Amino acid sequence: MAVRMTKPWQPLTPDTVKAITGQLGVYQLADASDRVVMIGYAGGRSLFGLRGEVEKALKAPPAGAVKFRVEVNQQYTTRWQELLMVHVHDHGELPVENQKDPPPRLGRLSPG
Repeated sequence: MAVRMTKPWQPLTPDTVKAITGQLGVYQLADASDRVVMIGYAGGRSLFGLRGEVEKALKAPPAGAVKFRVEVNQQYTTRWQELLMVHVHDHGELPVENQKDPPPRLGRLSPG
């Protein structure tokens, strides 16, 4: 598995969100220019898993989010932190929505 999420972007619409499975994993939300505005996860307490979490974003899109991509992963918190660290490495800061409630501790990652 690549360190960066490489799944294709999907439009944030009711039809595409309905097709998401209810599994655990991570997701990214992006604006029209593919700028990641939020990295989140669907954990054991997420109602309807990834579909439920992305549906929340569909109802109230954060920071102009119009696209999403998901990755099923049982180690969702570790993968979520890894994606945040890669984003900080690539852009120098957390995605705009993650800055509002940053993780308590985030390590440093230097992907190749």
